[in-house]
Amino acid sequence: MAVVRDLRVLLRFGNFRRLLAVRLLSQGADGVYQVALATYVVFSPEKQTSAAAIASAMAVLLLPYSLVGPFAGVLLDRWRRRQVFLYGNLLRAVLAALTAVLMLSGVPDWLFYASALCVTAVNRFVLAGLSAALPRVVDSERLVMANSLSPTAGTLAATLGGGLAFVVRLVASDSDAAVILVGAALYVCSALASLRLAPELLGPDRELVHPRLKAALVGTTHGLTSGVRHLAQPPRREAARALAAMTLMRFCYGALTVMVLMLCRYAWSSGSDDDGLALLGLAVGISGAGFFAAAVLTPAAVGRLGPSGWIIACAGSAAVLEPALGLPFAEVPILVAAFVLGVTTQGAKIATDTVVQSSVDDGFRGRIFAVYDVLFNVAFVAAAAVAALMLPPDGRSVPLVVTVAVIYGAVAATMARFARQ
Repeated sequence: MAVVRDLRVLLRFGNFRRLLAVRLLSQGADGVYQVALATYVVFSPEKQTSAAAIASAMAVLLLPYSLVGPFAGVLLDRWRRRQVFLYGNLLRAVLAALTAVLMLSGVPDWLFYASALCVTAVNRFVLAGLSAALPRVVDSERLVMANSLSPTAGTLAATLGGGLAFVVRLVASDSDAAVILVGAALYVCSALASLRLAPELLGPDRELVHPRLKAALVGTTHGLTSGVRHLAQPPRREAARALAAMTLMRFCYGALTVMVLMLCRYAWSSGSDDDGLALLGLAVGISGAGFFAAAVLTPAAVGRLGPSGWIIACAGSAAVLEPALGLPFAEVPILVAAFVLGVTTQGAKIATDTVVQSSVDDGFRGRIFAVYDVLFNVAFVAAAAVAALMLPPDGRSVPLVVTVAVIYGAVAATMARFARQ
């Protein structure tokens, strides 16, 4: 199998193996933590969740990254990335444990959200750092392959972490606090795994590292301006277009995620929260299988079509299949759609990562990936807000499904026009 052969090739790079271990443990912990939050906010029996409530929760947890993200990018281009993985994961372990305590204490919702916000804010540094560090552990010939397998393996680890969360919740008598403590333990393991990497290995180059925090923060505006200017240069316009396309596809994925949450909570649950939670877990697992399929398909597809061509194919396929599978609002077609969108979303992301990494200079890579991450969050929150306006209480909305299909089609058509030029 080609993906197994490619993985064997990459695993010959010792530092790639070590960086991959950090990613798997960190994103596995993310999966555990996120499922615990979802079940606490959406599926608690005492909460009557609405699309607006889901959108509000996403806004509280994600919108502030529009402020954190730019600082993350500038600092990642000055701080040693290995140290970010070490101290960032240790800090998340402590904050996650605090979240568990707050769950058991019956504190006001705003205090719980503040704690959760701090955990996921640190996540912006870790994920952006993992992407920026990848070209330092593989050669340029294998960068597409690494982008196919490494982030996808992280996504699968998050999916498995979500599955572990469901198991722990079942064993621990529906205790979301116990689930979060398991996530905290995995964050500690990820921090320890980062110690196997040399502090200077992952960059940035020493002459770009600014040891004084105050000076780095003062230079944030200049750093971001120069990063955007770098991205706007002709050799990097393909990267800018890919980022725009991926942001719109993330918007579509976010809107459909809220729709599936509402369908699982009300339309398909037969009055039982456990039934709805089980269906949501199945949808997440099937979408994860789609991510794995994207890792298998993308290297060959990019080799044949090019990164932009593969993004066009992914967006075009989603434009056709999403309404065909989504409009019945039945369980089986929606679960098939979860697989299809897993393939198309992750396939486009792998291609976008490759374009950005190969087009952007190493000294700018951290801040560009941090901005990339901010675009992801803003798109997801905007999608949740739009879905809240369009979704009825049971989650069945024909206008939402059609709107998403139109956006996918527009992305494919626009990217195709630039490709012809």
